[in-house]
Amino acid sequence: MSGVRKSASAWEAMAVRALGNAGTTDTVARSVARALIEAERDGLPSHGLARLQSYCAQVESGKVRGDAEPVLTKLGDSAGRVDAADGFAFPAFDVAVDALVGMTAHSPVAAVAVTNSHHFGVAGRHVERLAERGLIGLVFGNSPAAIAPWGGSRPLFGTNPIAFAAPRRGHPPLVIDLSLSKQARGKIMLASKQGKPIPEGWALDAEGNSTTDPDAALAGSMVPMGEAKGSALVLAVEILSAALTGAHFGFEASSFFSAEGDPPRVGQFLMAFVPGPLSGDTFFDRVEVLLAAIEEQPGARLPGGRRLQARAEADTEGIEVPEDLAAWLEERAGD
Repeated sequence: MSGVRKSASAWEAMAVRALGNAGTTDTVARSVARALIEAERDGLPSHGLARLQSYCAQVESGKVRGDAEPVLTKLGDSAGRVDAADGFAFPAFDVAVDALVGMTAHSPVAAVAVTNSHHFGVAGRHVERLAERGLIGLVFGNSPAAIAPWGGSRPLFGTNPIAFAAPRRGHPPLVIDLSLSKQARGKIMLASKQGKPIPEGWALDAEGNSTTDPDAALAGSMVPMGEAKGSALVLAVEILSAALTGAHFGFEASSFFSAEGDPPRVGQFLMAFVPGPLSGDTFFDRVEVLLAAIEEQPGARLPGGRRLQARAEADTEGIEVPEDLAAWLEERAGD
């Protein structure tokens, strides 16, 4: 399918105008647009401008507060809580990341809980921002129900992403970003639109049986990565990101895509570590020993290589957006 190619900055400016026209403040619009464009640059369009239509619709319906101002409550020198106030997650993470950087000036470990939140986009980007400032970052998030407990059939947990980032000397940060379902729900949605079956083992129908029918899968549940062990990990992330933050569990949260219903009010839990003191100032040398041992094996590669390549290509060649989305965006931006 052909598309429209523009620079990242051009698309970002259009996204800011579209969000503003939908009813967000300029600060919110810039935070959200920046996050969507960063996803596009990294070759992750499912978390990029494709989200803008539903985001604008949710602001217009009142499901998401376009004027929300995140509130940071300090819980001591090394912990805090950010209330996203039923707004988008990205402004809340701007506050959380800055708070963690400040906290780690006084403590080698710091944590921030984010509550009353929304979809937080590419999880890896939030911890990469910490790693760019010399910190190790770790984040957990929950999302609307898509995974059933192992042996069950009713979805209770989201796909619950985890991301980790470590700083490196002379190299971009190492970033590991994964959701805990065996396959992304977006791939099943795409198969449904195309009328194609999905591979065995990706999903279960509403009765808990394995299915290759994407529509039955969407009415059922996703299979967790690692099956029973993965289900246990999903549960742990649900507790860290929802119970610990005072947010909604996946089965209590409304859709990230629909403009109907109450705000999803999910949660995220973000941690930062100062690697020097904790490692006796050996971290940077030791991590390079480990990564070199991986790379010296034929065929082995470090996570994130494709993301960095996509980012470089986007910065030189621009970002291509499907024609229908580009036309919608031009109209909503007032171009």
